[in-house]
Amino acid sequence: MKLQIFQVDAFTDQLFGGNPAAIVPLTEWLPAPTMQKIAIENNLAETAFFIPQGDDFELRWFTPELEIDLCGHATLATAHILFTELGYGKDIIHFHTLKAGTLSVTRKDDLYTLDFPSRIATTCNLPSGLLEAIGGKTPSQILSSRDIMLIYENEADVLALKPDFAALAKIEIMGVIATAKGDHSDFVSRFFIPSAGINEDPVTGSAHCNLIPYWAEKLGKNKLHAFQISERRGELWCELKGDRVLIAGKAVTYLKGEIYI
Repeated sequence: MKLQIFQVDAFTDQLFGGNPAAIVPLTEWLPAPTMQKIAIENNLAETAFFIPQGDDFELRWFTPELEIDLCGHATLATAHILFTELGYGKDIIHFHTLKAGTLSVTRKDDLYTLDFPSRIATTCNLPSGLLEAIGGKTPSQILSSRDIMLIYENEADVLALKPDFAALAKIEIMGVIATAKGDHSDFVSRFFIPSAGINEDPVTGSAHCNLIPYWAEKLGKNKLHAFQISERRGELWCELKGDRVLIAGKAVTYLKGEIYI
């Protein structure tokens, strides 16, 4: 079997920036173990697979370790390929997912806007071993939803983190978001998820489902500009809209080819 494959750098307008994702269009679902093996072979943070569903699409995401419940950058990357490479002619795409419901992506010029569910993080205790594993100062606040969110005093504190990924992977949590008010933006973040085979994710749409409602309340405004300050760096334009968040960014195609199964 021969399949198309694309690779896209998401949340950036610069090649080799943002977060890379692989996209594999399908006409029907492959067995989950096969999709998992493709994701392992690609060795990227996420590989997205989609199939047509009428005028819409069903969408799934795999890390090198597991199928994940929600992924922003690979959703944006999938929409980018549908719009630019596969002839999708409308301005909005609806994706139906197993665990995150219906997600939409709207295109306006070169900006793609994700409509995702908001995730409100609540106060929690610091998991045992996390402070030592994260390799930085004690955060001023600790919150939790799907991931643990650590609030720091400033951008420099987030940049200074030096996680021990082996130790972090042993803690029974999905991922760790580190965030602070930005020096040149409303807020900045980093995201670590070694339990899913990703030490530091370059740019994470799903983490912003937590970050946007937190910073909207903290800063007293619903429209926000953010950077994820990983080595590859990503830029996001965000908005809190009721129980939804809008996450906008750009994308660049890096690769298109074929794989053989």
